[in-house]
Amino acid sequence: QVQLVESGGGLVQAGGSLRLSCAASGSIVSFNAMGWYRQAPGTQRELVATISSGGRTNYADSMKGRFTISRDNAKNTVYLQMNSLKPEDTALYYCNAVKQFINYWGQGTQVTVSS
Repeated sequence: QVQLVESGGGLVQAGGSLRLSCAASGSIVSFNAMGWYRQAPGTQRELVATISSGGRTNYADSMKGRFTISRDNAKNTVYLQMNSLKPEDTALYYCNAVKQFINYWGQGTQVTVSS
């Protein structure tokens, strides 16, 4: 069973930065991919960014140039560096891992951006 624990969320002013972390219970080298998704109240969960086992990254268009996903295999941790935050980035951010075609999710960490 894969467990994912997010941290790093909080309240920040528009234009500020946050770094989210997602710690996995096992070696992330065995995961096909990991990523971040977010969900604001009344909306569907949406892709933020993903990173493959080979290090290939993918971003939603609205996050390109502002967000950076990275991974530290030695720490079994994936990060999301978020810069130039906007009020519309306010959401619950979820960590995702795919292993043998099964999706695993963390509990989420809240990010709130004030204007």
